[in-house]
Amino acid sequence: MTRISILLLLLVTLIPAIGQETEYKTLSNIPYYAEEIRSQDSYISERCVLDIYYPVNKKDFTTVVWFHGGGLTGGSKELPDALKNKDLCIIGVNYRLAPRVKAPAYIEDAAAAVAWAFKNIESYGGNTSRIFVSGHSAGGYLAMMIGLDKQYLAAHGIDANRIAGLIPFSGQAITHFTIRKENNINDKQPVVDKYAPLFHVRADAPPMLLITGDREHELLGRYEENAYLYRMMKVAGHYHTRLLELQGYGHDMAYPAFPLLLNEIARIIREKR
Repeated sequence: MTRISILLLLLVTLIPAIGQETEYKTLSNIPYYAEEIRSQDSYISERCVLDIYYPVNKKDFTTVVWFHGGGLTGGSKELPDALKNKDLCIIGVNYRLAPRVKAPAYIEDAAAAVAWAFKNIESYGGNTSRIFVSGHSAGGYLAMMIGLDKQYLAAHGIDANRIAGLIPFSGQAITHFTIRKENNINDKQPVVDKYAPLFHVRADAPPMLLITGDREHELLGRYEENAYLYRMMKVAGHYHTRLLELQGYGHDMAYPAFPLLLNEIARIIREKR
């Protein structure tokens, strides 16, 4: 074969690969509880569903399980645009809401959704060692609770330490104000009990990046709660917790936080290699 023929063959082989773009598919309203559970509870059947957005022509892709905010009383599953077209899978989760349920129902839902990801993502092409958990506000609280209190994922046979990274946006580190309200506790009365991520600090937790808005513009004490969680994780011997404060931004700080999430995912994956 001549040198020209070899070059032409290489070009024909390489051009399709170079020009190939990642294709994505979205599937909606997938139940994450088993049928026997859904059949016994109409609210679980109605509410406990997820959407999945994933690259169909990629293998071993990274997954971000995303929990929406809304104070545990409102909101709906979402697939953040800032995470799309990044060679990632996004799983947007609905969970039951107060006052129709009380703690720990919504925490249990969050764990069930993450367990679904571990048990099913390989069938879509994903890698179970690259599952990250994130969310904003109430969603950040849920991410921290199921990542730090191992009992919730253990109920599904999943070790919480398998989570590649926890990246909560402005999550409540003390007991959530809705849970305090459920127990007739004033929302300005700080509580650290079994429903507080702070209660479950431990040295062997997954890597955690805490992101909040500016302490002067955030919700009451939100930065300080996360700063204390950061410090106590260090005291407990967990040296893979970091804290970032977005100067000038209030509680609505998700937009500038998403690039930080993507950078953290890339950093953790790079360090695992």
